[in-house]
This record gives sequence, C-alpha cells and structure tokens, in this order.
Amino acid sequence: MKSRKINIGRIKNVFNRNEPNMFVIMVILCAVAVVSLIFAVGLGPVKVKFDVVAKIALSRIPFLSDYIVHTWTQLDENIVLGLRFPRVLLGMIVGASLAVTGTAMQALVRNHLADPFILGVSSGAAAAATLNMIFGVFAFMGRYSLSISAFLGAAVTIIIVYAISRVKGRINITQLLLSGVAVSMIMDAVTRIITLSAPNALGLHNAEFWMSGSLAGARWSYLGLPLITIIICMVILLINYRGLNALTLGDETAGTLGFNVRRMQKMLVLVSSLMTGATIAVSGTIGFVGLMVPHITRLLVGSDHKRVLPVCALLGGIMVVWVDVAARMLIAPEEIPVGVLTAFFGGPFFIWLMKRNAGE
Repeated sequence: MKSRKINIGRIKNVFNRNEPNMFVIMVILCAVAVVSLIFAVGLGPVKVKFDVVAKIALSRIPFLSDYIVHTWTQLDENIVLGLRFPRVLLGMIVGASLAVTGTAMQALVRNHLADPFILGVSSGAAAAATLNMIFGVFAFMGRYSLSISAFLGAAVTIIIVYAISRVKGRINITQLLLSGVAVSMIMDAVTRIITLSAPNALGLHNAEFWMSGSLAGARWSYLGLPLITIIICMVILLINYRGLNALTLGDETAGTLGFNVRRMQKMLVLVSSLMTGATIAVSGTIGFVGLMVPHITRLLVGSDHKRVLPVCALLGGIMVVWVDVAARMLIAPEEIPVGVLTAFFGGPFFIWLMKRNAGE
C-alpha cells in the first residue's frame, strides 16, 4: 500500500500542471509515439508481426542493415514500406499539425473552443482545394497545386474572418466566433456548388472522399511539404511562446508587457493558414483534433506555450495514428474516413467542453 502511494505521488509530480517534469513527459510521449508507429504499421486487414515491422524499419538504416537477419517476405516489405509506413507517418504529421494549429488559434482568439474548423479556416481550404481537384484551376502550379490552393483558401478565409471581427482596431472575440461560423457556412456552400458542377463522376467521388478526411493513398512524396511546414511553424511559435502566453491575458495586457500585438496576431494568422493548408492538402478535412488535443495538453502540463506546443504535437500525432488504425479495421476490408471518426468522438467532447466553460 505504501509503495502504491509513493508511485501515485511520483506520477502526480511528473504531471503537475504548475511545474511538470517536462523531460520525463517528453521521453514518455516519444516512446509512446515510436511504439504507436510500429504497432500501427502492423495492424490492418493484412496483419504483419510487430517484430517483422521493426526489422524491416531497422534494415533501412545504413549502419544497422548489415546486422538485421532477413526473415520476412517480399509481400511483408511491400505492405510495410509501400503502404503502411508512409500512411502512419503522415498520420503523425497531420495530427501534430492540426493540434499545433488549434493551439495557435486558441491563443489568437483567447478561447479554448476555437479550432480551424470553428473559425472556417478548414472550410476555406477545402473549397479552394476542391476547386483545384475538380476543375484544375491551380494546375499550372504543378505537383504542389493542391497544397498551394488549400493554403490560399485558408489564408483568404482567416483574413476575412479576422477583418470582420475587428472593432475599433481590436478583435471582438464573440464577433470572431460568429463570423467564423458564418464564413464557414458560406465556404461550405461554395464547396457544394463546385461539387454539383463537377464535369465527371470520378472527380466528384474523389473530392467527396477527400473532404471526408482520409490518409488512404498516402505516399512517401506526401510527407515532405507538411513536415517542413510544421517544423518551420513550430520553431516560429516556440520562439514567440512568451508572446502567446501574453495574448491569452488580453491585448491590452500583452501590449503593456511590451509585445507588438498586431504583429503577433498577423503572425498567428499566417502560421495557422500555412499549417491548415498544408495539412488539408494531404489528408482532407479531419475535424476536432485541433480542439481536443490542446485542451487535454493543458490539463497535463498547464498553459505555458513553451510546454504546451511540443506536448500537443506529440499527442495530436499519436491520436490521429490510432484513429486511423480504427478507421481501417472497424469494417475491414472497407475503410471509414478518419474525419468521420474524429467528428463522432469530437462532437460530444466539444459539447462537454462548452458546458464546462459555461459552468466556470
């Protein structure tokens, strides 16, 4: 009994919201992320043993390849390297990007109920990307046409919402949320008009499946742009973590503390648009991750963005990886779009969070 109390006390010391042990927390989350990657790669309609997955992965590391005994089949290698690994890695990147985007937007509007979907950013990105997929409007931009179109849609939308919500040079939070909902509905209507005008059934089917949010069809070539984007944006946000902390206290307080509030807000608008566009381009619209993960993170490590951002990224990646596993196994060999599952669980979570905030 005494040892159990000591263990519980140690756990509480590690996950103390005021002074969490970040080294231990990051080590635990990194270990969970690696284990999740290996297990998630092995799970699916055709299962691959976890030790085989680990061997195949290690065999691709130059200095270790000579020490790995080749005991797997070519089919196993094709499944692991050709299908599962890029998909799972993409899920980790997408989840991290959505969670960090949610954190940035919540700091921008000083409201824990904000995320890219509630403020219409995702709807704007989806509208522009659908326009490109069906009519090829941005095809002249080459292989990055989908990513660029999604980014432009996200940027235009958040700028519109940001402009509408400003009253006498300041952001009105209530007006921001309401304008986000209104603009989101408008962008959803634009997307419907685009899909109804599709010249062929195949393009319409691809657009509808993509809009549901899915990691199916992931390729190694899909990983580069969103990975580079989230690394750059994470560095920018971590450099400005003190400014993010100050923004949550209000514009006047942040200005008093010496921060350029307008510059910080513009930076958050740009970073949020960039991450949302790059993410939606490769995964479609996966909702509620940017709402749930930042809130869960704050319950674990408090509200300091220096701690919230890295923990949020890891938790978001782990969550999307396992939701994707559920998506491809629940009705195997068919798949459920990841966005459908996140909405199914995220909706009740949003209602609970809204009620909890109202009670406080």
